Amino acid sequence: MSAGMGTDNVEILLRSFHLPTMASLYEPVVSRAETEGWSHRQLIAHLCQSEAADRAQRRTERLLSESGLPEGKTLGNLDETMLPAKVRKQMAALLDGGFVERATNLIAIGLPGRGKTHFLAALGRELILRHGIRVLFRPTFKLVGQLLAAKRDLRLEAELKKLDRYAVIILDDIGYVQQSREEMEVLFTFLAERYERRSLLISSNLVFSQWDQIFKDPMTTMAAVDRLVHHAIILEFDGGSLRVKKSQEKPTQEAKT
Repeated sequence: MSAGMGTDNVEILLRSFHLPTMASLYEPVVSRAETEGWSHRQLIAHLCQSEAADRAQRRTERLLSESGLPEGKTLGNLDETMLPAKVRKQMAALLDGGFVERATNLIAIGLPGRGKTHFLAALGRELILRHGIRVLFRPTFKLVGQLLAAKRDLRLEAELKKLDRYAVIILDDIGYVQQSREEMEVLFTFLAERYERRSLLISSNLVFSQWDQIFKDPMTTMAAVDRLVHHAIILEFDGGSLRVKKSQEKPTQEAKT
């Protein structure tokens, strides 16, 4: 250390370089290095690794905070045994995250209560935790309202660019949205904008043949389905309602206590 460069000055410099972890650890780590006889390389490597680990953790926390993912819908509390066998078989490949790099869509179709939302939300959370992928979760009606407001304020293009920063957007319950023509147009514009560039994870209680209830116009429906399915993994959530099964289990569990 050069003359006049005290610990306080080094910490100030590190903070000015936006290295807060290195700044806070500098003095105790230097003391430890002197006591244990570390080399300069070991000292620098330890400080850099600590900064990198904290930075990664802060980024993960930021991505989770901005994702809008529902609390409680995680992989840890997802009962995989209740999922359809074909969905379970694809879990490992989906968690690998390669489909995001290929801008592949994921469409979960099934009646209400089959676990579609929980599955997609849990997958989105794992994409953040495992791969640092930027994910946004939105009920479809909220996203449509957001786009419609942007269009009315003449800033639809800017809003689409803002959404484009997310590698993955989860559109929940697209089948519940009964669009007016103006709402249908902004939704279609959004879908077309992401086509072959970004991934969409969509849950729907309607099979594709019923999507004319969403887009009204047959040609628009066909065009929307064509874009979504062209590069897509289709997951069918059949079987009984998970909500009904859970509600039936509660009285049994309470009786045992």
